[in-house]
Amino acid sequence: MTKDKSILIKNVYYMLAYAFRVLNEDSYADIEIEKFEYVGDLLAAILAKGIANQIKRGLGREYIKKTEELSSPHGKINVSTSIKQRTTLKKQLVCEFDEFSENYYMNQILKTTSWLLIHSPNVAVQQKMALKKVMLYFENVDAIDPRQVQWQAIRYNRNNATYKMLINICYLVISGLLLTMEEGQRKLSRFVDDQRMHRLYEKFILEYYRKEFPELKANASQIDWLLDDDRRAMLPIMQTDIMLLHGEKTLIIDAKYYNRIMQSRQQYNNATIHSNNLYQIFTYVKNKDAERTGNVSGMLLYAKTDEEITPEQEYSMSGNKITVRTLDLSGDFDLIKMQLNKIAEWWM
Repeated sequence: MTKDKSILIKNVYYMLAYAFRVLNEDSYADIEIEKFEYVGDLLAAILAKGIANQIKRGLGREYIKKTEELSSPHGKINVSTSIKQRTTLKKQLVCEFDEFSENYYMNQILKTTSWLLIHSPNVAVQQKMALKKVMLYFENVDAIDPRQVQWQAIRYNRNNATYKMLINICYLVISGLLLTMEEGQRKLSRFVDDQRMHRLYEKFILEYYRKEFPELKANASQIDWLLDDDRRAMLPIMQTDIMLLHGEKTLIIDAKYYNRIMQSRQQYNNATIHSNNLYQIFTYVKNKDAERTGNVSGMLLYAKTDEEITPEQEYSMSGNKITVRTLDLSGDFDLIKMQLNKIAEWWM
């Protein structure tokens, strides 16, 4: 059984709702009660609603450089090109100018993603119709190759902040839904990419504790290396997934989303926790607890799979508590909340 099939589609919505607080707005309320067979169908519904909201606010625009042959000169006249192309014979001149247009990168990503979902067999007709409706406002926006989207180049500011959730949904669709070619048409397979689900999983847990436990300070903080001198050259950054602070106590949570939690050693005929995961959380804890108070604890929080053996362990290592837990995402969301609440209450 693959991991994505073990998670209720409705729970993916709730995870997204925590990861992107904007989904808690009233305009998205009807999505929560709908039933979705595939994650792609859910993402299509969110994207259609989000784009409709953006259209009401106004589609983002930017100045785009254009070069055209014009009868009425506008902008900067390119004399040499006009002579070479003999445009004067048509009583025209080649002009270069800036046009304030909605055909800018973020809108192109929205249009590209929408058409991928519209052509997906895993999206309901209702969501396809909603996407087609909002795409009527994108007539002057170009579609782009989804495999060439430069995600790292996207920058947000006060003017385009409302696009952040939409672009993240597009990223989940384009990156998490595998592109294939079938009968000459680009189609989408179901949402199966563990790497993208892992990012959503850790973001969900962080934002859950931020919202539901305001008495805690929840961040994804970096940890300084505990060095005898100040030589830091070539040392990797220790970036935590979730760090909870309460008084003098600290809990570092490393969220893990794998198809299989345990590693098997055939020569010993047993299953153990992934050694790299355990080494990592131990390193985080010992470097964070520079004064050796024992107030820093660590937790490996795995998304539960269908494996027969799942870890629920607690260890005392050199004065610090290291625990290994699983989070069952397959049941009702109230059960997921109960598990996360118990972790916070147990630790505090």
